[in-house]
Amino acid sequence: MIRVNAEGLMAKSYASVFRPGLFNDQVVIVTGGGSGIGRCTAHELASLGAKVALIGRNPEKLDAVREEIAAAGGEADRWVCDIREENTVKATIAAVLARFSGLDGLVNNAGGQFAAPLAQMTQKGWDAVVRNNLTGGFLMAREAYTQWMSRHGGAIVNIVADVWLGTPLMAHSGAARAGMINFTKTAAFEWSGSNVRVNAVAPGWIASSGLDRYPPEMGEKIRNLKNHVPAGRLGTESEVAAAIVFLLSEAAAFISGATLCVDGAAPAAPRSIPLPPRELPMPAFDGFHLRSTPTVLRD
Repeated sequence: MIRVNAEGLMAKSYASVFRPGLFNDQVVIVTGGGSGIGRCTAHELASLGAKVALIGRNPEKLDAVREEIAAAGGEADRWVCDIREENTVKATIAAVLARFSGLDGLVNNAGGQFAAPLAQMTQKGWDAVVRNNLTGGFLMAREAYTQWMSRHGGAIVNIVADVWLGTPLMAHSGAARAGMINFTKTAAFEWSGSNVRVNAVAPGWIASSGLDRYPPEMGEKIRNLKNHVPAGRLGTESEVAAAIVFLLSEAAAFISGATLCVDGAAPAAPRSIPLPPRELPMPAFDGFHLRSTPTVLRD
């Protein structure tokens, strides 16, 4: 459902917890900006004054988000880019720099995967997911660094995943995300001399539009995920966006090489012990005025 205010009217702008104007005159790229966490993050950054460069493969989705941001009073432009293609990434970063004359932040959010057991996973499927979730992030970060941040500094946030307990049925994605966590640490060291901070955010189970991309037979499993989370619920896109925005902000000036988990303590829940009883789930933060519940989670 669309978030409404106390008077029952649709909210017209993002309700961020961060101070207004936090990113005034800053330029931030958000890959995968046409939907889900990327769309939400782009809206929050724009609401705080950032000029947002939306990157993705679907021009219609990118156009829609650009128009949403403009309607809320923000500034954004979009570029169609397959982050797995090196020359395309080089050209896209150059185009963003030509448009905005600078680059302060990169949110490496684009990615995707499909469910399959290891024994049935083909090399083609494995390679496609690894290129999407690891190689593409590397190419975007490298070009952001070499074309601008190496001389001007900046902040990079890589979106990974909870991989601490393994990733059954998602081994390709888990391997790629674990690789991106290591890449984050390495880049934080190698690029520190240029005053570039590199961190990661690891979302757990989030009520995002991405849940609707899985096959119908996974619906019941998705709806039951909340029963394995100590917080008693799934996370919101806004809660992930808030972590990303914090790591991009000046408040995180002494944080680099870190991975911030946004998962309701799910990896801390042993499967052999029931969750503590609770009457209601933990209160949620939901500042995104255009959020809608994924179809798979609707009653």
